[in-house]
Amino acid sequence: MVQMMDRNNWDYVRNLAATYGPVSRVHGLLGEKGLHIYDPKALHSVLVKDAEHYSRGAGTNTATTILVGPGLLSADGERHKKQRKMLNPVFSAAHMRNMTPFFHGIVGKLREAIKIRVEAGAKEIDMAGWMGRAAIELVGQGGLGYSFDPLTEESSDEYTEAVKALIPTFNEIEWARGLLAYAPYFGPASFRRMILDRIPHKAIQRLKNISDVLYSRSVEIYQDKKTAIEQGDGAMAHRIGEGKDIMSILLRANMVASKEDKLPDEELIAQMSTFILAGMDTTSNALSRVLALLAEHPVVQSKLRTELLEAREQHGEDIPYDELSRLPYLDAVCRETLRLHSPVIFTTREALHDSVLPLSEPVRGVDGTFVTEIAVPKGSFILLNMYACNNNKALWGEDANKWVPERWLEPPPRSLDEARIPGIYANLMTFGAGSYSCIGFKFSQLEMKAVLAALVPSFVFELPEKPIIWNFSGIVYPTMGAEDVTRTEMSLKLKLVKE
Repeated sequence: MVQMMDRNNWDYVRNLAATYGPVSRVHGLLGEKGLHIYDPKALHSVLVKDAEHYSRGAGTNTATTILVGPGLLSADGERHKKQRKMLNPVFSAAHMRNMTPFFHGIVGKLREAIKIRVEAGAKEIDMAGWMGRAAIELVGQGGLGYSFDPLTEESSDEYTEAVKALIPTFNEIEWARGLLAYAPYFGPASFRRMILDRIPHKAIQRLKNISDVLYSRSVEIYQDKKTAIEQGDGAMAHRIGEGKDIMSILLRANMVASKEDKLPDEELIAQMSTFILAGMDTTSNALSRVLALLAEHPVVQSKLRTELLEAREQHGEDIPYDELSRLPYLDAVCRETLRLHSPVIFTTREALHDSVLPLSEPVRGVDGTFVTEIAVPKGSFILLNMYACNNNKALWGEDANKWVPERWLEPPPRSLDEARIPGIYANLMTFGAGSYSCIGFKFSQLEMKAVLAALVPSFVFELPEKPIIWNFSGIVYPTMGAEDVTRTEMSLKLKLVKE
């Protein structure tokens, strides 16, 4: 597991799957026994069929609670079910349809800001930086009804800087996540805070300050939004998002919910940081990856541009939600990128009880015999490899490790249909599976497609002089070269599309 923390461990990750197959035994930092799996039937068991036998782990839940509060990313059991029940309707296609005009407005500003920078000629632009700015504004307006970044000028905001720094800073102290499971045993919160303030570690103190900024701004936005809702629809009509943002809908629903379904203030506030944390780096880095791949494959880029220009001619510059969702090649490019390059490579679970893990195919045990199921003792950790399942040649074919958007324009391989991948999206594990899957995957899809629909018809993307390095992390992120690995950066050469 030590190798798992290396930002440049891609060869290790690939070899782990290729050498040991869909199920193998691994050991934790302190010698704990665990399993590494990407077998579809085993994934279905852990994430769907027998999900109540597994948790995300005390260390993970405690760490997330400390950072962003008791929201959907840290809740377990009945608390998670209650939150999910309240949140599920908010992420419906109907609400995504209502938010599409706001999204078009934001990505239109993004397009104009970039256009100003390349009007004089081709220029290298840090597209990862722009994708990050766009993502936080899309989540801010669509999720919270709040604007963080005008996009039309250079800006710096304490909250957005804290969000950008969260994942890289947390990666610096990944070694401490297991220790956080014991934090609740160190007395009341005030005493734990006193101890935390005295830890002489720069990354820990930086992470503490980031968490403070996230919480204070979330409380500020929450109180302001709650007051506006209490004043009625007239007040909301003059707010950003006009009351159609996810948080406004959630607050209104919570106000009329029954006593047993109603969420307390601390959980509602936690959802705000959760939306930002879950929706910014994952989508912005996925968009950066799409643009880099389009630069690497100019024929695909040209084909996508043609489809988008034709859609604009038919539906106008701001393509409506349903028509945008149905564009076949745009959908194929997004799906193929999320298949081959999932922003999140692994997720983990901890066995709450002694369990039995079923397998799709028999595997050979250490004693040479073949087994079709594996006993999982209570307390074992399980490493779920989303990346390996998405790139499994046995399911996707011999070209599984190649970026081929056209595969989505044809019926899937029979082997893929028969495997019954438990993922909630397109036979992929990218957004997870079961009750703990990504609740905002439709929101993410809308973000990606709206941004690409705005940029690809306007700009030609080409690879830069320096190499782009994709760093392994909780969320995969790009840097230019290997000098500064703490700052997300990805430059591409841009020029205007000739009319």
